[in-house]
Order: sequence, then C-alpha cells, then structure tokens
Amino acid sequence: MAADELKAMARRYIEEVWNKGNLALIDELFAPDYINHSPNAGQMAGPEGLKQLIATFRKASPDLHFTIDDMLAEGDRVVTRWTARGTHQGELMGIPPTNKRITVTAIVIDRIVDGRFVEHWAGRDDLGMYQQLGLIPALEPMPR
Repeated sequence: MAADELKAMARRYIEEVWNKGNLALIDELFAPDYINHSPNAGQMAGPEGLKQLIATFRKASPDLHFTIDDMLAEGDRVVTRWTARGTHQGELMGIPPTNKRITVTAIVIDRIVDGRFVEHWAGRDDLGMYQQLGLIPALEPMPR
C-alpha cells in the first residue's frame, strides 16, 4: 500500500471506530491474527480484545474524542501521534468515575499488510492519565 493509503486507513480507524464507536468495522480492518504488542492490563488478544478495550474506554468516557496530531507512513507501517480527551464518567480499569476531564497523548506504530492491521505498538502517557484522575500525585517540577 502507498503511504497515503496507510494514513487513510489509520485515520478511518480512529475516526470511525474510536470516535464514533463503530466496533463492527474492526472485523474489516484487522487481521484475525492481529497482535497488540502494548496491550492494557487484562486485555484479550486479537480483534476481539480490541473491541473489548474500545468499548470499555467509550463506556468510561462517552465523550471520548481522538485528534490526530501527526501521521507518517513508510513501507508497511504508519506512525500516528494522537491526543485523546474525555470525561471519566464510568468505571475504567476498576477506577470508579471521577467526572474529571482527562487528556492523554500517545505515539503508536501500526503495521498494515494486505489492507489490514496486523501489529500495533504504543507509547501512551498512562502516568499523566493516572495523575489527572488523582490516582498518583503529580510530580513537583525540578528546581533550576
């Protein structure tokens, strides 16, 4: 696939699946043997695990919205830097609702083969999310 096609596919996944909640599209976009190399705690493997993860996050934050900040593609990989924003209104990973607005950033790499996602790696700011939820105290700035 050309770089523009890889980017379009990654955009479609974020817009249609994460932002609009169209979980049925996962069966079209993801290979049955899809591997998430950066799963969340307790996440099932494969496309079914991805559906579970997205449903959990969308239930915990019904106003969840992803914005694509940057996107690069080369070979069979697309790199996306995104920002997700939402309000913690439902249980998330055992954490009761806090009604706090949170912002999470990440850089992810997806490998696409024959028009389907086959592998995923992510570097997310989970520490920042936990601090915003009040689960971990924010670090004090370093003195100059």
